Formats: sequence, C-alpha cells, structure tokens
Amino acid sequence: MFRNKGISKMLLSMMGVALIGVLIIALINPLSGIVALLSMSGLIGVSLYFDRQRYKEIESLSGYLRTISNGQYSLDVRDNQEGELSILKNEIYKVTLMLSKQSDYLNQDKKRLADALSDISHQLKTPLTSMLVMIDLLSQQNLTEEKRIEFTGNIEKQLERMDWLLSSLLKLSKIDAGIAIFKKETIVVEDLVLQSLEPLRIPIELKNQDLLITGENSVTFIGDQAWTSEALINILKNCVEHTPAEGRISIHYKENPLYTEILIEDTGKGISREDLPNIFKRFYRGKNASKNSIGIGLAMAHTVIESQQGSLDVKSELGKGTQFSIKFHKR
Repeated sequence: MFRNKGISKMLLSMMGVALIGVLIIALINPLSGIVALLSMSGLIGVSLYFDRQRYKEIESLSGYLRTISNGQYSLDVRDNQEGELSILKNEIYKVTLMLSKQSDYLNQDKKRLADALSDISHQLKTPLTSMLVMIDLLSQQNLTEEKRIEFTGNIEKQLERMDWLLSSLLKLSKIDAGIAIFKKETIVVEDLVLQSLEPLRIPIELKNQDLLITGENSVTFIGDQAWTSEALINILKNCVEHTPAEGRISIHYKENPLYTEILIEDTGKGISREDLPNIFKRFYRGKNASKNSIGIGLAMAHTVIESQQGSLDVKSELGKGTQFSIKFHKR
C-alpha cells in the first residue's frame, strides 16, 4: 500500500499537520499536547486501517480483471452494499457478462467458419478431381472425337457448377457481413415471377412440365427486386429439379392488409419428415437430393427473404409434392 505515491504523500501530509498542531497545543498546555498527540495518532491509525481495507478491495478487483483478461468469466464480484466501490464492482460484472457473451459468439463464429470452409473445400474438391481426370483422358492421342466432346462437355458443366457455387457464396457472405444493400422499392409480383422464371424456361420445356400462374396483377410488396428474384429462382429451380417429367408447378400470389404471399407448389417426390427442419441449412443435402445438388440454393433463398423482413416456410410429404410459402409483411 505504501508503494502508492498518493497514499504516501497523504500520510506524510497528515503527520506533518498533526505534528504542527500537537507542538502548538503543547506550547500552550503540555498535558493537552499529550492528549492531542494520542488523538491525532488514533485518527491517523483509523484512516490507515480503512485505507488498507479499501486497498485490499482494489487489489482484489485488479486480480479479478487479470483473470478476465485470461478468458475466465465465471467469477462474480457483485455486492449489495452502498458506495463507489460497490458500484464499480457491479459495473465490472456487467462488462464481464458482455465479454463472456462476445467470447461465446466469437467461438461460435469460428466454428461456423471452420465448418463452412470444410464444406466449401469438399464441394470444390469433387468437381476439381473429376476435371483433372477428364483432362488427363483428353491428353490421350487415341481418344475418339465422340469421347473428347463428351469429356469437354462434362468439364464445362463442372466449371458452371463451381462458378454458381462461388457466386452464391459471395452473395451470402455479403449478406452475412451486412454489406449487402437491399433496396426498398415497390415490386409487382407478376413481373417478379416472370423475371424469375426466365432462366428456367428451357428446363421446364425439356421436362414438359405444366406451369400454372395465378394471381391479381395488382399484387405488390416493398423489397429489392434483384435479390428477391435471386431467391425465387433458387426455389423454382429446386421445384423443377424434383418434379418429374409432365409434372405440374403452380405459382399463386395474393395480398391482404397484413402481408403479400407467394405460394409455389410442385407435384414432385416431396421431402421426408426428417429432412424438412434442415433444408434451409447451408450445404445440407437431403435423402432425395439430386446428384448435382450442392445444398446452398434454398439456404440462400431463406437468407435473402428473411433479410427483407420476410418469411419462407415449407410443407411437404413424400410422394405428394412440396409447397413453399413466401410472405412479405406490410411495414
């Protein structure tokens, strides 16, 4: 305690004032001087005792802060007494709780990042390995023209798959980082649906699927057309892939005072009860997933819609098709 310059200066000042006072009183009356000396000594002793107690508490708080800096947040220094030290203890405890939560969030983020990197590595490894094998085969001189065209076409498909994966991950990372800008514009749902169907027209025609679109042309909501179209494309793509030839895909949209809803239904193979809670998780592939599925399309759609204060729900039963419900609530 006496290594503290403030306390040492205070003690010297008190002793100096007390000595001067005692000398003056002793000159007036020696007996009173002795009483004054004893009184001053007692006061200084009491002051030092309470300063020592306060100093111990401060030392305890310093040790507590060192423990926190080492990543241990389990100690509790709160007390219910009055005084500035008690207030300081309670404030430090609040900061400790905040740091503990932040540490948990950081650990969770690290785990998610590690899992994501592992998933991405796995998703890229398969097409890369396939392409390396086909490139090696293409280098053979005795390869027929038919096989050369086949391998070249397969390499092109794998490159398109990788391009789509990396593009989707880039878009998701922008949303996760909070740098994706979602416009707030009036979107006509009829135009949105037609725009989203455009890149899927050929696959729908090749499978001879029946496409049914119903809804009033006055149905609108506030959102970002480009991002929402991206979400719809991924949902519709999922429906097209899992609906057999000559199956049906229906899109119905409506509006009420509370929300605008877009219903997308198909007559595909459906989703098992075990897979339903997980289909919006990144890189999740259900039991009925196609061989080219990466497991990121529906996750991206879910993230985009929820980022615009919307909701995406799914109902499905094996052998009876799937229904996606998109709702954009009025603000």
